[in-house]
Amino acid sequence: MTTDGEFDFDVTVVGGGPAGLTSALYATRLGLDTLVVNRGGGRAAMMRDTHNVIGVTEETSGNEFLQTAQEQVQSYGGEYRRGFVEDVEALGAAVAASDAGSDDAPTGFRVDTADEELTTRRVVLATGFSDERPDPPLPRTGMGLHYCLHCDAYMFVDEPVYVMGAGDSAAYVAMIMLNFTDEVDVLLRDEEPEWSDDTAEMLENHPVDVIREEITGMEKDDDGWLESFEFEDGTVREYKGGFPMYGSDYHAELAGGLGLEREDSGEVAVDDHGRTSVDGVYAVGDLTPGHNQIPVAMGEGAKCGIAIHMDLRAFPRSTDEIEELGPVSESEVPAISPELMATAVTHEGHAAGAREGVDGIESEASADD
Repeated sequence: MTTDGEFDFDVTVVGGGPAGLTSALYATRLGLDTLVVNRGGGRAAMMRDTHNVIGVTEETSGNEFLQTAQEQVQSYGGEYRRGFVEDVEALGAAVAASDAGSDDAPTGFRVDTADEELTTRRVVLATGFSDERPDPPLPRTGMGLHYCLHCDAYMFVDEPVYVMGAGDSAAYVAMIMLNFTDEVDVLLRDEEPEWSDDTAEMLENHPVDVIREEITGMEKDDDGWLESFEFEDGTVREYKGGFPMYGSDYHAELAGGLGLEREDSGEVAVDDHGRTSVDGVYAVGDLTPGHNQIPVAMGEGAKCGIAIHMDLRAFPRSTDEIEELGPVSESEVPAISPELMATAVTHEGHAAGAREGVDGIESEASADD
């Protein structure tokens, strides 16, 4: 329950990937009662290894990475629940963010899950997207089938690589991979190329083979990693891995229900801190424009959490608010719920907890002396 008692939570984050969990971490540590509702799965959960996240080593799986993040949020007093959010409804008429502060702005939101209905002052959508999968035969994700060029290109330095697809994105990814290896094929899989004339001219002037035939078979090694594809014409071509480029399915049902503005390519339009076209609703991570990378998602989540804190914090009280509400009284501070306060003062990250830790070390040192 929030400090004003009107809402169940200050912030409800829908989605438990890196962006959503970072938003929740910042919001919680900045004194906001925060709930994460996560249906499970997601692109990060599918990772066999973690790449490009400074301080996190390669052997950390996506599930391990997310489990640690969930525990961090909970350790500071944030709530984490597995569930599916069916609907988010504004309590009041939704208006454009540019009109925020008008009498028609939402006072909060009703969040409906399969198990409960709750109210919240702010909503963060971190529902992401799913990659379109090509038809089989296919290797396992992470063992020859890869969806993140910037994450996984390093894996294929000086190795044979495929790119599946018939559009501009497939052609461009194939040409980009020439920065890492000299063996790159575009696999059309019996489709006609749909790339532009300009892209076609570029592709013709790069050493990329375009294979038109459909895949009819596949060989994997004893560990399950892709070794080769066989094609309709009987040829066999070796690959260590590659990238399917068939587009994305954005999980934007809630965004649609709230009437959020969308980009032409499907992402939710946001400002630099995750604010959407509806006041009080934020979006972060793969649901928004930009690079689909964990560090980028975490940065978006951090900026969103800070923005929500700035939008909701009680103090400083402006001169207009002082005129309306009077000066801040001692009974009104600190503006943090009793539950979060109780968690904070016993947490190892709190000054008291840190002091106890130092005292414990000093006591052990004294005993050793």
